[in-house]
Amino acid sequence: MNNAAKPVKLKDLTKTFTTATRGEVKAVQQVNIDIQPGEFFTLLGPSGCGKTTLLRMIAGFEMPTSGQILIQDQDVSSKTPDKRDIGMVFQNYALFPHLNVFNNIAYGLKLKKVPKDEIVKRVHIALNMVQMDDFAERVPSQMSGGQQQRVALARALVMEPSVLLFDEPLSNLDAKLRVHMRDEIRRIQKKIGITTVYVTHDQSEAMAVSDKVVILKDGIVQQVDTPQRVYQHPANEFVANFIGKANILDGKIVESTETRAKVEIRGVVFDVPVYKKRAKGTDVRVVVRPESVLVGKQGFTATVTKSVYMGTTQDYRLKFEAWDVEISDNNPTSKRVYDEGEEMAFSFDPDSIHVL
Repeated sequence: MNNAAKPVKLKDLTKTFTTATRGEVKAVQQVNIDIQPGEFFTLLGPSGCGKTTLLRMIAGFEMPTSGQILIQDQDVSSKTPDKRDIGMVFQNYALFPHLNVFNNIAYGLKLKKVPKDEIVKRVHIALNMVQMDDFAERVPSQMSGGQQQRVALARALVMEPSVLLFDEPLSNLDAKLRVHMRDEIRRIQKKIGITTVYVTHDQSEAMAVSDKVVILKDGIVQQVDTPQRVYQHPANEFVANFIGKANILDGKIVESTETRAKVEIRGVVFDVPVYKKRAKGTDVRVVVRPESVLVGKQGFTATVTKSVYMGTTQDYRLKFEAWDVEISDNNPTSKRVYDEGEEMAFSFDPDSIHVL
């Protein structure tokens, strides 16, 4: 496929709905995002955060209240979906039940009056790409959910769009198939190099497929970054709690440079990385991920209130003064396992402590 990936830019994008019960509701507020050509960009957040509204505005199914949507520096904010050079893969597949796979995929090409031999060629390329060559004559009712999702993807790809949009495409699949299909979508996206915007509420899905992730809350962007940085260096407590599990504790700056700081947490001082100098005595909040808690290391002592064997980890919860501390101890087979009610010594890996 001869896709030429294009950049997408959202400038001060806002969408306001008027409802009978709540009056004006800002579903999306002043969103500014730059998506690079060929980038896999995921919109992530809880239900009602505005991610689907944002995707629908990029697609042209919703018109912005204000702001701009630019594809390759061309403002498409007021254009209809068919004039935007985008492909869309829906949550419910949206296949025609009476058409076979070949004709479902060919439908858009026929509307565009593409020559018949060109349609045959492009449909077979698309089928090959999603590994569905043997399914051309089947109708949707003869296929599994995963197979239907592949057909929906092929139907979008056959149009050779510059931008590909996904609206929670895996939410109707079972857990094992979801993992397989997300890997397939990422494989195909990398192979084609198409600019992709993907909506999900599943954090592990977003972490697995994305080059960049945007975290939304109440229509407002909280952080835009790589999955690694969003996890390791969350911008605020909302992001820290939304992506994975997080222990958020109070601390105080003892001393600081531009890159390192000594932070006191409940009487114990840790030398931690920072990204700006903090004044001595400043109260801070710190994030410690469960896997960064060191079991059995002297520092603090607390009572185990939960101990669960998870195979690859032993997961604990400790009652530590005002906090419940979550711990995920890797490879517990050869380690001491603590039972509920026991006292445990523990500390934190200093380089994994993130100062908010």
